[in-house]
Amino acid sequence: MIDIHPDARISKWADIEDSVRGTRIVIGAFSSVDSFVKFKPAGGSGDVVIGERTTINSGCVLYTGNGIRIGNDVAIAANCTFAPVNHEFKDRHRRINQQGFAPGKGGIVIEDDVWIGANCVILDGAILRQGCVVAAGSIVRREVAAYSVNAGNPLRQIGRRE
Repeated sequence: MIDIHPDARISKWADIEDSVRGTRIVIGAFSSVDSFVKFKPAGGSGDVVIGERTTINSGCVLYTGNGIRIGNDVAIAANCTFAPVNHEFKDRHRRINQQGFAPGKGGIVIEDDVWIGANCVILDGAILRQGCVVAAGSIVRREVAAYSVNAGNPLRQIGRRE
């Protein structure tokens, strides 16, 4: 099921595949999905739920796998991959493509006001806490701490909303 809020902007060149397993893809109000973004139901039956005012730039791929939850006001730069799924590969006597998928690690959770730089890979089990910034080219597979005003991070304070 694909549920796109009427106030969301989806490029006519975005590719949002519907699921045959009942996976939901939900895109909130005033969110934007750019050209050549691909939503692919694969590797599980998790939902992809995107909040309000979130931007996904061109070339991003989001596999549904064990689910992706993206909050409000998230900025995702170009060419990022979201893969909340893992192939099984323990049996050396069978080809990997015949072994199915490994148990999930909780999917991907991205809280509000997060900025993900270009060419990042976000893997199953990743949790990006509120206000964090993920540098371009990063691979994230665990928790990234929330931004804290008291941490004194000068990079995060540039252009910070009051």
